[in-house]
Amino acid sequence: MDAVFRALADPTRRRLLDALFKHDGQTLSALLGRLPMTRFGVMKHLRVLEEAGLVVTRRRGREKLHFLNPVPIRQVHDRWVSKYAAPWAAALTDLKHSLEGRLMEKIFEIYIKTTPERLWEAITNPDMRSKYTFGVAVTSDWKPGSHYVGIPRQQPDFPICEGENLVVDPPRRLVQSFRALWSDDVKREGTSRVTWEIEPIGDSCRLTVMHDQMREGANGEIYGGWPMILSGLKTLLETGELLTTPGSLRYLGAEWGQPA
Repeated sequence: MDAVFRALADPTRRRLLDALFKHDGQTLSALLGRLPMTRFGVMKHLRVLEEAGLVVTRRRGREKLHFLNPVPIRQVHDRWVSKYAAPWAAALTDLKHSLEGRLMEKIFEIYIKTTPERLWEAITNPDMRSKYTFGVAVTSDWKPGSHYVGIPRQQPDFPICEGENLVVDPPRRLVQSFRALWSDDVKREGTSRVTWEIEPIGDSCRLTVMHDQMREGANGEIYGGWPMILSGLKTLLETGELLTTPGSLRYLGAEWGQPA
């Protein structure tokens, strides 16, 4: 948490995050064009943001792309802001940025003190999954090419999402097609793809979730819940407790903490 605040304290680093907020997945050269700084200066600021977990990178061919990772900011929200201004703050974290001229891609990263096996179980076990995905249990036989479906515990006749397990490599990598079903608006978005990557680091794991193959300007509901889901997953595995989020409150019949 201290690294996040140190990274955000610098106005230049905030400008870099603003640039990624507007257009995610930028190269160093593209970011250089947005700041009156040397290449070395921008690289230095990006390194601080990466160390704080606010920026993650991915290689695409010869290019190194930089992505805004909102999960640490969501954790700050869950620790303090949600007590006082949840509706306003949650609206600010509704990320609506896109890549020009290609499909949209979002990357989320979080560190969890657990084993790869336990993390894989939390992703694939319906009972555990429902505890941090707003009560939605995801069921499947978890074999390559098989179908999965997400069903709310309290509304078993109302599936939330479905798709196909494209790659199943426990406890390291899970790639799935994803189709949202909870409203007509999200159904019109069609099928996208979600990749879960687990990397052991000491006594912890780095979990990276990449949600891609979305159309430019896709409905924010498709990907906007990931920071809450991953924060809830971290809380469950590290403490055994459930994390109260706007999503979980809605599922329990309350809107932003108010009676339904």
